[in-house]
Formats: sequence, C-alpha cells, structure tokens
Amino acid sequence: MAQPIETNTDPVVQDVGQVIHSVTLADSESQAEIFEEVLEEFDAGTVALLLESLPLEQRYQRWLQVEEDVRVDVLSEMRADPRFSILKQLPDEQLDEILAGLTPEAMIDWSDSLPDRYIDRALQQMGDRQRQRFEVFDQYSENQIGRYIEHQLLALDETASVAQAQRFFRRTDLDCCNSLFLVDEQDKFVASVTRYDVFRAEPSARLCDIAEEDARILRADMSLLEAAEAIEHSEVTELPVADSDGTLIGRLTLRTATALVREHYEAQMMAHAGMDETADLFAPVFSGAKRRGLWLGINLLTAFLASATIGLFENVLDKVVALAVLMPIVASMGGIAGSQTLTLMIRGMAMGQISVGNLFALFRNELAIGAINGVAWSIVIGAIAGWWFADGVMGITIGIAILVNLLMAAMAGVFIPMLLQKLNQDAALSGSVILTTVTDVVGFFAFLGIASLFYL
Repeated sequence: MAQPIETNTDPVVQDVGQVIHSVTLADSESQAEIFEEVLEEFDAGTVALLLESLPLEQRYQRWLQVEEDVRVDVLSEMRADPRFSILKQLPDEQLDEILAGLTPEAMIDWSDSLPDRYIDRALQQMGDRQRQRFEVFDQYSENQIGRYIEHQLLALDETASVAQAQRFFRRTDLDCCNSLFLVDEQDKFVASVTRYDVFRAEPSARLCDIAEEDARILRADMSLLEAAEAIEHSEVTELPVADSDGTLIGRLTLRTATALVREHYEAQMMAHAGMDETADLFAPVFSGAKRRGLWLGINLLTAFLASATIGLFENVLDKVVALAVLMPIVASMGGIAGSQTLTLMIRGMAMGQISVGNLFALFRNELAIGAINGVAWSIVIGAIAGWWFADGVMGITIGIAILVNLLMAAMAGVFIPMLLQKLNQDAALSGSVILTTVTDVVGFFAFLGIASLFYL
C-alpha cells in the first residue's frame, strides 16, 4: 500500500518537495494511489509542478488521473514544453475539449509557444467575442503588458451612482479587485474609484464625485518591467490598462505583475546558458541535445578564436612556460568584470533606465570602476606572480594585462548590449557569449603581446 502524504500543518506552506520525492520513488501502482491524494489535497499549481517532475511516460499516465474540470487549470500552470508533451499525445476529441476551455487570456499565454496549427484549432473553438478579445491582446508583443492583461474588471459609466457600484462589488468576485474604473460613452478611461470610497459614500452620490483625481493608468504598449514597477509604486493591487486611443481594454493586477517579473528574470538566468525557461526537465534526448548543441557550437567557435590568438604567440610560450600557467587568471578576471557590467546594463535596459542621454555618463562611470579595480588587482596579482616565479618582469607583464582587460571588460559590458539591442537581438541570450570572447581575446593578446616585448 502507498504511504499517506504528510502535509505541513500550515495550509499555506506545503512541502511540495516531499510530495515529489514520494511520487518519483513509488512504483506504478503506488504512484497512482499517491497521485490521487495529491489531486485531493493540492492546488493546480502543485499538480502541474509534480507532473513536470515525472519522466514523459509516467507524466502522461498520471495526467490521465486528473479530473476533466481542472485539466485546463493544471496545463495553464505548467511550463510550455511539458504542457506540449501532454497536448501532442491527446486524442483529437480530448484536445478539442481542452482548447475549447481556454479563455482568450490563457490562449495568449499558450500561443507564445504552441505551433500555429494548435492556435488555429483553438481559435476555431472560440466564439466571435472571444476571438476579438484574443486579437486585441495578440496585437502586442511578448514584451508589452497589453498582451498579458486581464479582461475581467469592474467598469461603469462615469455618470453611474454609488449604489450601482456597491451592487457591482457585492456580486462580483475577482482576484485583486479593489477598484472600479469609470469610462465615458466611447469606453475611454476617465477615473478610478476604490472599494473603500464606494462603501463609505452615500448611495445616491455620483461616482465621478468621489473618484480619484490623479488615478494612474498604464499604456498597453509599456514594457512588462515598466508596468510592473508602476503597480509596485502605486500602492494599489490593480491598475487600468488602455490602448493608444485611451480606450480601457483591461487591468493589470499585482499578482499578474509579480508572476511576469519572476518569469522574466528566470528567462534571463536560463538565457545566460543558452537555455529556454520553458524547457522540459525530461525533454526528449534528441530535442534536448539539438537545443543545447547549438550553443555548444557557438561556444566552440569563440574558443577557436581565443585559441588562434594564443597561437600567434607560440614562440614566446615555448620560451616562457610560466605564461601558460597565468593565462587563465587574465581571462577569468576580465570575464567576471565584464559580466558585472553586462548584468547591470541588461537590468537597466529592461527597466527603461538607459538612453542615449545617460549612456556616456554610465560608460564613464563603468570605465572609472574598471580602472580602479584594474590598478588595485594588477598590483596584487603582479606581486603574487612576481614572487611565485621569482621574476619581476612576469609580475609587471600580468599586471598590465589585467589592467587592460578590466578596462576592455567595462567598455564591452556597456556597448555590447546596446549594439545587440540596435540589431534587435536579445542581449541576455547572446551578450555573455560575445563578452567572453572579447575579454578572452583581448586578455590573451595583451598578456602574450607584452610578454613578447619583454622576453623575445
């Protein structure tokens, strides 16, 4: 018999790791029993996480145990690749049932990773009104907040009474719903009214008389991070979102903003390794190898470039073997310094803090930091190398190379992401590869070039 799952006594904090441990270690029969308990005791997000933790064959078997009325919720909580691993195994009838249960908002999230044939099939399941809502969201890019807003909100004409608003609040149960939005006859946003103000006002009063005069509104074309920062500093749990004409098209909640920011930074972290945040933990071997192999190939090309630079100084390396021992230090120091600047730049660009107006000031600041650290660490490393090999010239050589490489790292860290942005490339995805190549080549060239002047 399967052992019962021990859950945390705090209903909010549950030991998901223990559940995953129990399920993954169980045999097929016991695993099915444990999973039944999971379905009874845990929410859709936990079920999704557990399914992602199972190998493909076991994942589909456990998926068949999920009740039909929660299947869409579970799939929506899953990452794109694990979700697709289930969808492509479903019979046509079951697939149509799943796609028919999608809201336009959920379909937007799914469409970022689904093949076109699935998107077309899902749109065929939608009514005209739902398709129109999907098209409204789909006109915005993956980096614009208009793509991920919620359509469900409380909105009334600006001439409505407080009594109408009170009825609205009592009858509606929406997540993070503490505001009601006022619109004019053309559905253009006018003002916001808080739940608190509605219920403390006289029922006969007009909403426009108690509305906030300086209510914040988000543009649908704002970046995800810019919109998330706006709601963070607004001290409310939701903000209205309008299109370029001022028409109210939805709202952004604090919960949605938090999830989008988390996904953004997770994507950046994975991108540094050439990976996708939607990747499946148990992706098919060939598919996973192909995806990772591309970046291994790119890295190989950059490694050959660095090796070719070293090959230019083969004669000095033959005479002074100690240079080969110290070369990794030069490359490593440049790589770390460059990564620090690159990370700072990518964050600033994502939040809209960097423009032509402040780029030179930022460059000057980073160059100064590189110069200070370059001088300080070149003295330390030079002294250690000179003592280690009993060769003062060796210490001077590596000291100068460290200074040159840290200055180059600062320059590259500032300008590489800006250049990639101009070329419409993702700086988080390819910036680190280019930066590493630059610091390796410049570091080796400076170190071995200076050594050639001293030793040949």
